Amino acid sequence: MRVSAALLEPGQFVRHPGQPDWGLGQVQSVTGARVTVNFEHAGKVLINAQVVALEVVER
Repeated sequence: MRVSAALLEPGQFVRHPGQPDWGLGQVQSVTGARVTVNFEHAGKVLINAQVVALEVVER
């Protein structure tokens, strides 16, 4: 399920739909539309949630 930044919380697991090779990511922080995610294979990435709708992964 793709969601906006307003529905994301630190600790949630997500995937970047355009970068599947980054693997599973965990949301570190959410500030407005800016979401910092720590991905398995890409490290920490700052994402503009107005441009990219992250996919929440239920664990």
